[in-house]
Amino acid sequence: MLLDNIIVFTLASLIGFEVISKVPQTLHTPLMSGSNAISGITIVGALIVAGMVGGAWATYLGIGALIFATINVVGGFLVTDRMLQMFKKRD
Repeated sequence: MLLDNIIVFTLASLIGFEVISKVPQTLHTPLMSGSNAISGITIVGALIVAGMVGGAWATYLGIGALIFATINVVGGFLVTDRMLQMFKKRD
């Protein structure tokens, strides 16, 4: 079971890297906005896990997932905003 999970994780990482490396630079900002939406869904899932599961470890994992997903969303919006600032005309 653990070996199967490691194989799936490794293959997903390699495929994800290959897909992302082929994206042109002009599409990074829209893709960043899309990934922020997906991370918002992750925040909802982390809230559900942190609040509805009875075990202490599950609550700690849910809180950790909530913290990391929030950092991801905020960082994504900051990067998107910075990239959009590059396209504005200077006065």
